[in-house]
Amino acid sequence: MDGPADSQLRPHLRRRVSFPLLVLYGLGTTVGAGVYALIGEVAGLAGLWAPAAFGLASLLACATALAFAELSSRHPKAAGEAEYVRQAFGWPALARAVGLAVVLAGIVSAAAVANGFAGYWGALVPTPRPVAITALILTLAGIAIWGVRESLWVAGGITLLEVGGLLAVVTAVGLADAPPPDAVVSTSGVPIAGIVNGATLAFYAFLGFEDMVNVSEEVKDVRRTLPRAILWTLVLTAGLYLAVAFAAVGSVSPAELSASQAPLALVYERAVGREPFELVTIGALAMINGALIQVVMASRVLYGLADRGLLPAVFGRISIRTGTPWVGTLVVAGVVWLLAVVFPLAGLARVTALLALAVFGAMHASLYVLHRRGPASGEIFHCPRWVPVIGGTCSLGLIVLEIVRRAG
Repeated sequence: MDGPADSQLRPHLRRRVSFPLLVLYGLGTTVGAGVYALIGEVAGLAGLWAPAAFGLASLLACATALAFAELSSRHPKAAGEAEYVRQAFGWPALARAVGLAVVLAGIVSAAAVANGFAGYWGALVPTPRPVAITALILTLAGIAIWGVRESLWVAGGITLLEVGGLLAVVTAVGLADAPPPDAVVSTSGVPIAGIVNGATLAFYAFLGFEDMVNVSEEVKDVRRTLPRAILWTLVLTAGLYLAVAFAAVGSVSPAELSASQAPLALVYERAVGREPFELVTIGALAMINGALIQVVMASRVLYGLADRGLLPAVFGRISIRTGTPWVGTLVVAGVVWLLAVVFPLAGLARVTALLALAVFGAMHASLYVLHRRGPASGEIFHCPRWVPVIGGTCSLGLIVLEIVRRAG
């Protein structure tokens, strides 16, 4: 392990990320390929009340966003989740375990996305799945090592296309002359159980904003910028999802949406009356974006853990030329490639969700303990004291629901 003097001499991460770029990063890691397919699953559970399910999911996500906003303002460090646990409980082993869980969640998520990309790419250009995955991972590793600002600009550009695709769906439905599906005018009653189950599933579409805390050491004016960016990301994401949900169930019946492999492409095709090539292309780009952001995030967590002596110092090596953690990036990319080649998409997605919820529970517990100690000094973001209680309860409840769902 490096001592204090060595830590001062070696290169560190550079603060090059501004508020607009950070919001784009947050949108890129939250608004991804998931919502392009997830809307059909939610509609299958909640029917015409799918927008209510997304609204409830946004409220569940709000508690976690508020908790991360305060924690990131108190302790703006890479490997943020591990740092929050260490500050709250003082247990290095627990901090290491949480940090590694965050890394694993990012790696598994990136592997799932890479797997999905291989399917899209194979449909466009027949390519063996391992070849498509390998080409993607090598490209992403190169971009991530290139530089954080460069990586986020690439991710930000693709994010604008993703958001543009969702807005195109909403606009196309709004301009279409087609009458609403019969179910819209004939269904009555409020399916409470369907809305709750749909919200549980829709919650996963909001996962991602928490990854923003792991680029803390590369953010300008971090104590002020990062909490604002987290909350703006959630607000923009919730507004976009609600608009898409209303557009979807207002133009295609829930039964058709739930049966479609590409529900938003179906909505767009129904509205414009032609093949939805644009939506298919954007969906593939969304997968590239999701994998890139997870590689960037996971490599920063490895760096942060190494910088605090919780992992071997090699994981904290920074490129003098680019200012990026090149060893951590290569390690992350290698494990992503292995998982993507060996494991199927569905299993990877389930593991990602459970890991994320477990980390959320640890974050709420950490904030609860820090609140019990009294207010923090300095100008930081403060959230209400009931937030970690509500957020922790919701995280535990969602884990139980997911386990019951899979066991049933």
